Amino acid sequence: MIELTGITWNHTRGYLPMLATAQRFSELHPAIEIRWEKRSLQQFADSPIEKLAERYDLLVIDHPFAGYAATHDVLLPFDAHVPPEFLAAQMSNSVGVSHPSYTYGGHQWCLATDAATPVCGYRPDLLTQAGVQLPSDWGQLMDLARRGLVVLPAIPIDTLMNFYMMCVALGEEPFQTETAVVGETVGAEALRLLRELIHACPPDCLRRNPIATWDLLANTDQAALCPFAYGYSNYGRCGYGRHLLSYTNLVSLNGRPLRSTLGGAGVAVSSRCRNIEAAMAYCQYVASPECQSTVYFDSGGQPGHRAAWLDLEVNRRSNSFFLDTLPTLDNAYLRPRYDGYLDFQDHASPLVHRYLTENIEASRLLDTMNEIYLSSRRKS
Repeated sequence: MIELTGITWNHTRGYLPMLATAQRFSELHPAIEIRWEKRSLQQFADSPIEKLAERYDLLVIDHPFAGYAATHDVLLPFDAHVPPEFLAAQMSNSVGVSHPSYTYGGHQWCLATDAATPVCGYRPDLLTQAGVQLPSDWGQLMDLARRGLVVLPAIPIDTLMNFYMMCVALGEEPFQTETAVVGETVGAEALRLLRELIHACPPDCLRRNPIATWDLLANTDQAALCPFAYGYSNYGRCGYGRHLLSYTNLVSLNGRPLRSTLGGAGVAVSSRCRNIEAAMAYCQYVASPECQSTVYFDSGGQPGHRAAWLDLEVNRRSNSFFLDTLPTLDNAYLRPRYDGYLDFQDHASPLVHRYLTENIEASRLLDTMNEIYLSSRRKS
């Protein structure tokens, strides 16, 4: 009997599809048993990958780890263990840049089994009750926020991701040089716009992550719309919350739709794994279009394969979550992945969050952010 262990994150979308796919894979391959454990969403973002790779054969991770994996012996490259035609098919069926987000240093470190980016979610009944329509631009969004209809996640990590989004909307992608995150003019305006919106929303937003935000929207009548939070198709499925959520693409700023910061997750194989062939076979099964559109989605997963996003039955059962948000996924901004970036992210997130709650000058904040950035680059 071959035994594999895996670690994923503690949510219906993160844990249950791994259990279901492991069970089905073991039924198809009785000599292989896979046991999955789970960690919190925060631990999912913070846990050192090298420590997890020492304990587990399979890891569900996100793409900013790719640069670290390329320079440290923690993960096995898929391109050395699976057929090239399989990886080519994954690339051609990527949702946005989900698949290439795990390509770094000439190797594929993960299979994009889950695709996500901040999208707009709303309660049609409450918008109708308030006599308003979905906002199409930033000005209309601010009007709804001032009327008390809007919530959004504004904990440190989400605030930083939204800062990137605002910079892109103002015409400058962050991290285009190795000396500054973004130009001071664009950075200051991005911060100002973000603070203006969050200050128009309930203060509890500063303590909510995307899951808590979608739970609030689905299970209470306290708000009608979230303009951008990492999407969870679960809330578009009957019975997951008290109210069914609908989803759509992002509002426009300066005449262009906002480009949110890509998230999602993928499955990787530890370099310590002793049963490489079995682990790689399981990963290919999970990432296959057949599994993604059935077992993976059926058990609460949010697929990373484009065929599942286009599947009519998948969309029928998720209130068209996938078709209604696919343009936003395809347009998402890819954050850096260099070895050292996660150190920047860890230190810059609370800094941007402080800007929302304290009287900090934008120029001073941006200078500090650049210092953190330079320090993180030196570690790469």
